[in-house]
Amino acid sequence: MYQVLFVISATVRYLITAIQFLMFGRAILSWLPMDEENPIENFLYAVTEPVIMPVRAVIERFGWFEGMPIDMSFFITFMLLSVLEMIL
Repeated sequence: MYQVLFVISATVRYLITAIQFLMFGRAILSWLPMDEENPIENFLYAVTEPVIMPVRAVIERFGWFEGMPIDMSFFITFMLLSVLEMIL
Protein backbone atom coordinates (compact mmCIF):
# COMPACT_ATOMS: atom_id res chain seq x y z
CA MET A 1 0.00 0.00 0.00
CA TYR A 2 2.76 2.43 0.94
CA GLN A 3 4.64 1.61 -2.23
CA VAL A 4 1.63 2.59 -4.34
CA LEU A 5 1.31 5.89 -2.45
CA PHE A 6 5.02 6.51 -2.90
CA VAL A 7 4.80 5.92 -6.65
CA ILE A 8 1.78 8.22 -6.96
CA SER A 9 3.47 10.90 -4.85
CA ALA A 10 6.70 10.67 -6.82
CA THR A 11 4.83 10.83 -10.13
CA VAL A 12 2.89 13.93 -9.06
CA ARG A 13 6.12 15.58 -7.88
CA TYR A 14 7.78 14.89 -11.23
CA LEU A 15 4.78 16.30 -13.08
CA ILE A 16 4.84 19.44 -10.92
CA THR A 17 8.56 19.83 -11.58
CA ALA A 18 7.99 19.42 -15.32
CA ILE A 19 5.22 22.04 -15.31
CA GLN A 20 7.44 24.44 -13.37
CA PHE A 21 10.26 23.88 -15.85
CA LEU A 22 7.89 24.59 -18.75
CA MET A 23 6.60 27.70 -16.96
CA PHE A 24 10.18 28.90 -16.55
CA GLY A 25 10.74 28.36 -20.28
CA ARG A 26 7.58 30.30 -21.03
CA ALA A 27 8.79 33.18 -18.87
CA ILE A 28 12.16 33.28 -20.63
CA LEU A 29 10.55 33.19 -24.08
CA SER A 30 8.17 36.00 -23.13
CA TRP A 31 11.18 38.33 -22.93
CA LEU A 32 12.32 37.50 -26.45
CA PRO A 33 10.78 38.85 -29.63
CA MET A 34 8.97 35.87 -31.14
CA ASP A 35 6.66 35.27 -34.03
CA GLU A 36 3.08 34.47 -33.00
CA GLU A 37 3.31 31.19 -34.92
CA ASN A 38 6.37 29.92 -33.04
CA PRO A 39 5.68 26.22 -32.29
CA ILE A 40 7.78 26.18 -29.11
CA GLU A 41 5.97 29.17 -27.64
CA ASN A 42 2.59 27.75 -28.68
CA PHE A 43 3.45 24.43 -27.02
CA LEU A 44 4.53 26.11 -23.79
CA TYR A 45 1.35 28.19 -23.66
CA ALA A 46 -0.82 25.16 -24.43
CA VAL A 47 0.73 23.13 -21.61
CA THR A 48 1.01 25.81 -18.93
CA GLU A 49 -2.07 27.96 -19.51
CA PRO A 50 -4.56 25.37 -18.15
CA VAL A 51 -2.61 25.41 -14.88
CA ILE A 52 -2.38 29.21 -14.67
CA MET A 53 -5.91 30.00 -15.88
CA PRO A 54 -7.80 29.14 -12.63
CA VAL A 55 -5.49 31.36 -10.59
CA ARG A 56 -5.83 34.16 -13.15
CA ALA A 57 -9.64 33.85 -12.98
CA VAL A 58 -9.64 34.24 -9.19
CA ILE A 59 -7.29 37.22 -9.33
CA GLU A 60 -9.37 38.94 -12.01
CA ARG A 61 -12.64 38.21 -10.21
CA PHE A 62 -11.50 39.95 -7.04
CA GLY A 63 -9.56 42.67 -8.88
CA TRP A 64 -6.30 41.89 -7.13
CA PHE A 65 -3.02 43.19 -8.54
CA GLU A 66 -4.67 45.40 -11.16
CA GLY A 67 -2.19 47.55 -13.03
CA MET A 68 0.81 45.39 -12.16
CA PRO A 69 3.48 45.27 -14.88
CA ILE A 70 4.00 41.51 -14.38
CA ASP A 71 1.60 38.59 -14.51
CA MET A 72 1.01 37.86 -10.83
CA SER A 73 -1.13 34.82 -11.64
CA PHE A 74 1.95 33.24 -13.19
CA PHE A 75 4.01 33.93 -10.07
CA ILE A 76 1.29 32.77 -7.66
CA THR A 77 0.74 29.56 -9.64
CA PHE A 78 4.46 28.84 -9.57
CA MET A 79 4.52 29.37 -5.78
CA LEU A 80 1.43 27.20 -5.24
CA LEU A 81 3.03 24.41 -7.25
CA SER A 82 6.19 24.75 -5.14
CA VAL A 83 4.20 24.49 -1.91
CA LEU A 84 2.29 21.47 -3.23
CA GLU A 85 5.56 19.82 -4.21
CA MET A 86 6.96 20.38 -0.70
CA ILE A 87 3.84 18.89 0.89
CA LEU A 88 4.17 15.75 -1.20
